[in-house]
Amino acid sequence: MTPEHASELTAKVCALAPVIPVLVVDDASKAADLARALVEGGLPALEVTLRTPSALDVIREMASVEGGVVGAGTLLSPKDVEAAKEAGATFGVCPGATDRILDACEANDLPLLPAAATASEVLRLLDRGYSVQKFFPAEVNGGVPALKAIGAPIPQVKFCPTGGVSLKNAPEYLALSNTLCVGGSWVAPKEMVNSGDWAGITRLAAEAAQLAR
Repeated sequence: MTPEHASELTAKVCALAPVIPVLVVDDASKAADLARALVEGGLPALEVTLRTPSALDVIREMASVEGGVVGAGTLLSPKDVEAAKEAGATFGVCPGATDRILDACEANDLPLLPAAATASEVLRLLDRGYSVQKFFPAEVNGGVPALKAIGAPIPQVKFCPTGGVSLKNAPEYLALSNTLCVGGSWVAPKEMVNSGDWAGITRLAAEAAQLAR
């Protein structure tokens, strides 16, 4: 897979809804219900972070949910890329970008949303062919003003800002011409996942799905 093709595919994922839920799930037995609740609320693109021992099992469970598009986040090594693809992930998300991870995603045909935090990092990824990127961590790197400033000289790169994004500030990001969607964890609070409050999560997802962009 070429970087250009990867960006085409990740752009389609970003177009599915204004918010991609960033999910940290400890119990794989709750994964399918969580995915169904989010999809029902209008958020079909799901990023499962590889931050828990159960993450790959969570991806396997969510991959079977109709209407869901499941990706793996926190890809840190080629081994992570291979494991995520084997588990059923259809896209990947990285908190940064290294040649080894980019090579692995291209070799394994896993569309990647690589992250950049500075103009130099954005240009390096663009030079390789990645025109759709994750702006991370968004808020601590200047938030909306920083992303707007990057967009002025590099308008051909589009972003999914993640990190400190909430229901309150998401509309400001989504109003930017270089923002395709945002990533956020607020739509699936851990306490609601642990208690199985699927109706509550569906309500949060529906609220997020109505954000304008």
